[in-house]
Amino acid sequence: MNSIVEPSPAGVLTWISGPVVKAKVSESISALEQVHVGEPRLTGEVIALDHDIATIEVYEETNGLRPGEPLFGTGAPLSVLLGPGLLANTYDGLQRPLTVMRDEQGIYLRCGSQAEALPSRKWSFSPRARRGDAIRPGSLLGVVPETPLIEHRILAPPGIEGKLTEIAAQGEYAARDTVATIEILGGDRRSLTMIERWPIRSERPVAGRLEPSRPLITGQRVLDTFAPLAKGGTAAMPGPFGAGKTILQQSLAKWCDADVIIYVGCGERGNEMAEVLDEFPHLTDPTSKRPLMERTVLIANTSNMPVAAREASIYSAITIAEYYRDQGYGVALFADSTSRWAEALREISGRLEEMPAEEGYPAYLPSRIAAFYERAGRVTTLGGREGSVTIVGAISPPGGDLTEPVTQHTQRYTRVFWALDRDLANARHYPAINWRTSYSLYAEVVAASWSKLAGADWQALRSMAAQILEQDSRLEQFVRLVGVQALPDRQRWILDAARLLKEGFLQQNALHAVDAYCIPAKQVALLRFFVELHQAGQHAIDAGVPLERVREMLDVRRLVQMKETVGNGESDQIGQTFQQLKSKLEALVMAGRKPNA
Repeated sequence: MNSIVEPSPAGVLTWISGPVVKAKVSESISALEQVHVGEPRLTGEVIALDHDIATIEVYEETNGLRPGEPLFGTGAPLSVLLGPGLLANTYDGLQRPLTVMRDEQGIYLRCGSQAEALPSRKWSFSPRARRGDAIRPGSLLGVVPETPLIEHRILAPPGIEGKLTEIAAQGEYAARDTVATIEILGGDRRSLTMIERWPIRSERPVAGRLEPSRPLITGQRVLDTFAPLAKGGTAAMPGPFGAGKTILQQSLAKWCDADVIIYVGCGERGNEMAEVLDEFPHLTDPTSKRPLMERTVLIANTSNMPVAAREASIYSAITIAEYYRDQGYGVALFADSTSRWAEALREISGRLEEMPAEEGYPAYLPSRIAAFYERAGRVTTLGGREGSVTIVGAISPPGGDLTEPVTQHTQRYTRVFWALDRDLANARHYPAINWRTSYSLYAEVVAASWSKLAGADWQALRSMAAQILEQDSRLEQFVRLVGVQALPDRQRWILDAARLLKEGFLQQNALHAVDAYCIPAKQVALLRFFVELHQAGQHAIDAGVPLERVREMLDVRRLVQMKETVGNGESDQIGQTFQQLKSKLEALVMAGRKPNA
């Protein structure tokens, strides 16, 4: 009988402090190598080497570990497995499939548990290359219908170049079956399967970077209008507890026009992540009417999971996102929240007794944040396709303090800032995005695309709406001092128009069947309605019509509810409503100009 040969230990544990352990190594170990720690074979990563002492970050609970237990090397960096079967799956931060492990061992995972990341099934492979073809990194070898929504493209991995000598015929193959053989330079042959491993801390290479100039349509009016995000761009979403960050991120994941969604719950509360895991399988893609999970990967690393694994979850997510980007897809990655990731860095740094910087965070926090967001972008892939990775990172600043280090450093490296406001949330104004402090540096470059989508006056309308809100903000300060009755009719009308704009345009119900998502045409129609209504009302008041007469002809409740009563395909009704109101206002002006009998 053949016996299984156990790998020999590469070292022995000598020191344990929470998720950080040290080992005296006796075999060759590399920096950033993935290792297995102790008898339970906990997953870890070498983060420092000092002669024969290795410092290891352990991504599982170290309860029960003792000095003297063995350390096993793998000879490879911490990596994820990439191939068909990622979509419609739920992983933890180490890419262990949670549904598979739940079925095998129940809802509580045992330390050291392992499971195959990709499903063991056969895929329908269709070749797209022929024998004798010159193969370069990113060349298309074949396609697999991973889900009804996404065609998985099997590409030559980076570093592979030569001549295709064998290609599998169309048929059913397991992911680990050889589907192509390439004769690389020097005459050696390399067999390729549908899967590859990639180290999570290494960015996947691209042929070139492009300017993010196409908007990512979120369907959220306040975001698309006042702080638009570009495909391949980066956004920070800071906000205090209870401001609606998680709900807003889930809405973006459901409705944004990305091809593939990666949602990572990094250190979030278990009940919130449980809601995501329960809800997403039942969501319907708005375009195809298919299940949304068919183009989604979920990564769950809740607050009751090992703290060090939060750090790995972010990198696992971005590596999977880059993999689908290389296939030519637009990918949106939602991280909720990067504050928990930064807290994991702080805890590990403290265990290592490193010199703390601001609020105890390590001095390298800014560089880690920058390196993460730099992996976003719109690119030309090695195979000549165009793909993008858009990153939206939620931030949970303690006490809602936007001057704390994670928020400040993230703001330096992202080009969109969506600030959630506690006062708006307390007033039940959702999404609680503060339009005064939020901004986008993509507004100018996406203006042309927005004008094609929804009208040439998009830029002018958003500018006029911003002016109304700014005037309203200044007047509110004055009203607090002297009261609204001290204002002339023209300024009181600005307050009325701003209120209509806030309630009828900026507020949006994420749970409403109609209002949860607003297409660009309807967004611009509503924006034009409230801006032009403000102008028409000002004209009437300037012509001598009393404000009370203007108010009498406005059914405020009906106007505010147009966002819910007018469907996405019925934008013309909004323009018709304005023309009716405009005619009534003009009639008031004409009646005021007639001489008394």
